[in-house]
Formats: sequence, C-alpha cells, structure tokens
Amino acid sequence: MVVPRRMDEDPLPNVCILAGGLGTRLSAKTQGTPKSLAILAGEPFVFHQLRLLAHAGASTVTLCVGHLGEMIEHAVGKRQFGLSISYSYDEPGLGGTLGAIRGALPLLGDHFFVLYGDCFLPIDYQDVALRWNASKLFGLMTVYRNEHGEEASNADFDSSLIRKYDKKNPDPRMQWIDYGLGGLRTSAFDEFSVRSRDIADFYALLARNHQLFGYESPYPPHEIGTPESLHETDRFIRSLA
Repeated sequence: MVVPRRMDEDPLPNVCILAGGLGTRLSAKTQGTPKSLAILAGEPFVFHQLRLLAHAGASTVTLCVGHLGEMIEHAVGKRQFGLSISYSYDEPGLGGTLGAIRGALPLLGDHFFVLYGDCFLPIDYQDVALRWNASKLFGLMTVYRNEHGEEASNADFDSSLIRKYDKKNPDPRMQWIDYGLGGLRTSAFDEFSVRSRDIADFYALLARNHQLFGYESPYPPHEIGTPESLHETDRFIRSLA
C-alpha cells in the first residue's frame, strides 16, 4: 500500500538518502553497480524511491553517495519527478553512515529525513513529519512491530518515544525494529557528541537522552539487501502499477 497524499499538505523536509551501498550481497549481475541502481520493475531502484517521495510531497532530496557515486548522479541527474536533487560525496577515509550525513549537513537544512538507500517504505510521510515536528525532539525513528521477524527486534518503543535502541546487541524482550526512515535536527550535532561512524550509535545516544521520537508504521518495510528481499520488493512494486 502507498499512502495517498492530500493536496493541501506542506512539503516534506529535505530527504537524505544514504545511497553508498554497493550491493555486495546481491547477485553477480549487480557486482560493480551501486545498490541504488539495481533494476526493479524495469527501473533503477532509486527511481522508485524518488517517485514515492515525490508522491508523498517531498520537494528536495540529497543523495549521499560514495564509490561509483558518479554512476548514480549520471542516471538520476538533478531533477526527477519534480524533485530537486543534490549530491554529497563521501570523502576518502571518512566512511560510515554518520560520516556521510555529517558531510551533507550544509545541504540538508535545519531538520531532515534520513532514508536508507535500500528501503522502499509505504508510510505516511506527511504524518511522520507533522508528529515529529510537534514533538520538538532532536531525532526521529520509525519502527515496525516485528513479531516473528527474521531479523532481531532492536527497539523499545513506548507510545511516541524510543526508550532504547540497540542494533548491535538487541534485547530479546524488544518487539520493534527500525523501519529504515529516520530524521535528525542539525542542532543535534551541536548538542550531542559521538565519535562513531554509524548513525545507529547516534540514534542510540538520542534514545538514552529521551530525544528520539518514535513513529510506528502499520505497513511492513520492503528492502533490497539480499537477492530474496530484492525479488520480494520487485513483486511489491509491480503490484502497485
């Protein structure tokens, strides 16, 4: 399901897409190609992400790219589906998802969504933005109730707050899993110091300080991290046509 957009809604905040993945767990046919350019339903995966975001009311997207990022920029360009698109290239040796975001901060404004480059998420982006803004919290994490999921649950969610998040050593009692869409206020980088290269560690720090707003999605996530999940997501996207 893709959530319909009401025409009177405000534009979404800038969406930072972490698109540096090379797709090393995918098939041999995709080796040497950025994961974002894997073909699903006849198009590069990133086109499906961008079309969904445009439909949801986004106006600006920043793609954080790394090795072979030029291939993504050449394929996507600076405008698609009415979106204005900019690019932030990882510096050699910087690495990591958090490093990529730090490098892109001059492009992102005072608050922004963070979307993993291998996720297709049929969520109500407008409602997420509205509720996060109302919370005034530094960070956002969307979650999905992960009953009988193949991956371990990694979040403790209570109403509208992520009480605890641990992607590396999850508590077996946790029942939610991060959904692939988050958000940050630029001021969070001034308020909190973290040396990690992984955005998951920053989210965990915000949760410990009661600064991570939580939003539960009723819809399951779709991603392309493995050949199996790529085929499932391909089927799902084709079903929307």
